[in-house]
Amino acid sequence: MVKKIEFDEIGYWSEVKLEIIRRYAKEYSTILSKQPSLRHYYVDAFSGAGRHRRKGTGESVEGSPLVALGISPPFSGYWFIDLDAQKIEFLRKLIGDRKNVEVRTGDCNTVLHAEVFPSLSYESRARALCLIDPYGLHLDWSVLEEAGRAGTVEIFLNFPVADMNRNVFWKNPDGVDPQDIERMNRFWGNNSWRDTVYSRSGNLFGDEEKVSDNADVAAAFQKRLREVAGFKYVPNPLPMRNSQGAIVYYLFFASPNPTADKIVRHIFDMFRDTGRVT
Repeated sequence: MVKKIEFDEIGYWSEVKLEIIRRYAKEYSTILSKQPSLRHYYVDAFSGAGRHRRKGTGESVEGSPLVALGISPPFSGYWFIDLDAQKIEFLRKLIGDRKNVEVRTGDCNTVLHAEVFPSLSYESRARALCLIDPYGLHLDWSVLEEAGRAGTVEIFLNFPVADMNRNVFWKNPDGVDPQDIERMNRFWGNNSWRDTVYSRSGNLFGDEEKVSDNADVAAAFQKRLREVAGFKYVPNPLPMRNSQGAIVYYLFFASPNPTADKIVRHIFDMFRDTGRVT
């Protein structure tokens, strides 16, 4: 018996994110479509099944792949990647046979390095908008670094502070599972996150004590995107909050382009105070 697919349940903050992607992707595709010498791609690294369920009502909500495919003018091509084979098979059937769409089952950390980014060299005249929306700490820093150094890729990134706080940023770090520490190191690129989260100063016994909050961690990561990954423009990320006002994740944008930076700053500011679609 074939297992029935379970669509992800999303809250209003996720719908805000989808609306932000929709608004910027339209601007991006409009600008790039006016440059016939360039090809521009949409890349979705954690695409899911293409549909979600709205929390509380169960209504169907279009996921980011359908949002991207509905943008006009269209992108030159699309990449949809997900580790869940069942979700990818549903997505493949949902969008049908399109010659300019590549759908892959696999780990985006591998697929992006091996198949996608090599085709996006500056000399190739290709550009890409990449949505990296992991469920938690399931991303290798090397993906962000390669995207930043390419000079051809813009990213939206889900920075999962909820997963970090729940599994890594404990008051007593000695109790954290070593596998969660490794996940954090891979996401951050090394263990320098500890310098932001913990301090030994003022502690009689020299033990690490948690000293940072979510904003400190996000600011440190913003700095890494600029100074280590090499993205020239990284506006202040947008905190995405649940119905109780708690920050679930930060939505980052990073780009080599000043026009992109200006557009996204404007879009982020539209949602920064309320966190709701307007």
